[in-house]
Amino acid sequence: MSTRLLRRHALAIFKAGLAAADPVAAVVRHLERLDFARYSHIYVIGAGKAGASMGQAAERVLSRRITAGFINVKDGHTAKLRRIELNECGHPVPDQRGVDGADRIAAIALSAGRDDLVLCLISGGASALLPAPPAPITLEEKQAMTRLLLACGADIHELNAVRKHLSRLKGGQLARLASPARVEALLLSDVIGDDLDTIGSGPTAPDRSTFGDAAAVLKKYQLGDQVPASIRERIAAGVRGDMPETPKAGDPIFSRVRNTIVGSNRLALSASARHARKLGYRTTILSSSIEGETREIARMHAAIARDARPNTCIVTGGETTVTIRGKGLGGRNQEFVLAAAIDIAGLPETVILSAGTDGSDGPTDAAGAIADGDTLSHKPDAARYLAANDSYHYFESLGDLIVTGPTNTNVMDVHLILVGSR
Repeated sequence: MSTRLLRRHALAIFKAGLAAADPVAAVVRHLERLDFARYSHIYVIGAGKAGASMGQAAERVLSRRITAGFINVKDGHTAKLRRIELNECGHPVPDQRGVDGADRIAAIALSAGRDDLVLCLISGGASALLPAPPAPITLEEKQAMTRLLLACGADIHELNAVRKHLSRLKGGQLARLASPARVEALLLSDVIGDDLDTIGSGPTAPDRSTFGDAAAVLKKYQLGDQVPASIRERIAAGVRGDMPETPKAGDPIFSRVRNTIVGSNRLALSASARHARKLGYRTTILSSSIEGETREIARMHAAIARDARPNTCIVTGGETTVTIRGKGLGGRNQEFVLAAAIDIAGLPETVILSAGTDGSDGPTDAAGAIADGDTLSHKPDAARYLAANDSYHYFESLGDLIVTGPTNTNVMDVHLILVGSR
């Protein structure tokens, strides 16, 4: 089997997983099971990279029953809608458009009455796309906080523990605004373990994190002296009990709230595995919970590739983190493949692919990258690019970036190891 054919197969296997992550079908299936006749008004709100697709599904089922709708989406992740307004805004660093949109979403939730339904559509990216900093914290200070956490390699749980305590909507607070209306929240999970309070920072779910947890994150990464004073003071006040906590399990506001996960990484991996088996590979889904430092996880995958039997496909998923040391351009998936390429150099008929289901890997236009055992023979200075966190330019020069454009879905990342006959 040629390496060229393995590459084509790897791309086809990834695309099969991507197709299974389509949120339109998932949302339609759920909404068609619900009874909407008893509601006086139906409001659709939400945020996330898949917001446009989820909004399309809501309009397909509810059509003119929608009284008003507003969803914050990432720049470029749009679609044509009739009843629901889409608001493009900044991600992963929030911007003023996100704040303005969050204010609109809060106002709609607050206007809902007991006989109304608030349909909340949340997908990956919602944490950054729902910026609602409480006074006196400014957007610029929250942006600075987000950049600090991203740069030091904080994972999604740590990032959200801080975000939820610097927000008026996250950590169940959007549900509090919508009370006493009925809230039906549909979630497209982009987090390991599918924790309700972590997806989009849990705007409609009870929050398990506390001000104490947020303080612990700042201490862990030694950010105390770098954090804006207003943020430091708010978290300290919360730890002392001088600031109200986010709503917890058992709070009466959640008695009329239902959170449902309609899509996840596991579903995408299962579809990828099915396609790999159709192509004739011995296929194993190793895990949908891969996390940790990107380079270390990549080297683990490379080790698996070295020991794999012929005609094997290994599928994994999850979300790794990158500790930024250089000034290059890239994302966790591209860095994953670059680190793995160094370790599989010289291996015959071996291909590694890693890509994000949202079509956007870090601050780049690529979803990820693909490499094989011959990649370093074409461009041997991979270690230099890896040291500079410059995986994008390494693969761009080889034509090995995976560019899908915005996919309007987001269920974390897909990693593939493909081994031929050897």
